[in-house]
Amino acid sequence: MRAETRTEGPGGGPGTGQDAGPPPVKGKEPGHSPGRRFRSGLAGLLSGSVGRNLGLVIALLLLCLIGFLTAGDRFASFDNMMTVLRLASVIGVVSIGMTFVITGGGIDLSVGAIVALSTVWATTLSTQAMAADIHWMIMVTTALAVGAGCGLLNGVLIAYGRMAPFITTLAMLAAARGLAEMISEKKTQVVTASGLVDFFGGRVLGIPVLVIVFALVAAGGWVLLNRTSFGRRTLAVGGNPEAARLAGINVKRHTTLLYVLLGLACGIAAVMLMARTTAGTSTHGMLYELDAIAAVVIGGTLLSGGRGTIVGTVFGVLIFTTLTNVFTLNNLDTSTQAVAKGLIIVVAVLLQQRVAARNGVP
Repeated sequence: MRAETRTEGPGGGPGTGQDAGPPPVKGKEPGHSPGRRFRSGLAGLLSGSVGRNLGLVIALLLLCLIGFLTAGDRFASFDNMMTVLRLASVIGVVSIGMTFVITGGGIDLSVGAIVALSTVWATTLSTQAMAADIHWMIMVTTALAVGAGCGLLNGVLIAYGRMAPFITTLAMLAAARGLAEMISEKKTQVVTASGLVDFFGGRVLGIPVLVIVFALVAAGGWVLLNRTSFGRRTLAVGGNPEAARLAGINVKRHTTLLYVLLGLACGIAAVMLMARTTAGTSTHGMLYELDAIAAVVIGGTLLSGGRGTIVGTVFGVLIFTTLTNVFTLNNLDTSTQAVAKGLIIVVAVLLQQRVAARNGVP
């Protein structure tokens, strides 16, 4: 009878009782060849945030190529690039705040009206008189306080009043815009504080201060969302509020803080807008809510919550602003531009749904 060769198991005990064969060669296991592992890793990388951001970069580069081919040096000039970034900075700051709210499972339709109210309140005669006596930072503080206060009211009504975010912020949109019209009597209020205009309207090493503020807000938002417990709670609340509550997160308080954060972003945007236009008016911020939501969705943040990306939002803002700039340089009407934006939003949402379905996300 043939002698049976026994092998040891993982713990040193008896093995399977089969003949011992040569040890497996690393990297030669069936289905685990280096080429297959590389392709699998590359596919996983492209299906994640890197792939989404790469698609946005390609889209932005294509828009820039179209701008260069159709407008030539008028588009490719340094001054025009700075103009694009300056125009992107104000709505970009609002979009950063909107990213947090949407990631947390909410929505805010009142951001444009809050920006308008903040500019009007900060440019009233009494506020500017105080700024003249003390410092122009009084106007900045007023705008930030108004924005944060509106965000706090939204958050309390949504989190503790159990009102739907859509209805609550729609009511705030009407109320804030109406209050701005009442305070300003539907007139434009000129900024008389030259210090504010000189500071935020200036340049540092050739770069507009508004662009630097946008960059700082975006960097701070990225750190807050990706490197702090606040960001992890935001993702948890947006992904599954009940599970987040059972995990010990105060969902109501956190939801309120998200809307306060967005209100604060609106206050910063109001200060930037006052410096850029040297005025406060109830017509500021028209359709900012649509532009901000569109930029956030284009960037890859899920409308259903639970996933957000600050980098994607920045690219989304730049894509829409560059698109507007290309249309303006080529003297194309705003109606065509609106249609193009609508198509981009629809395509982005359809791609989100496809990715979510592939990953098993409801």
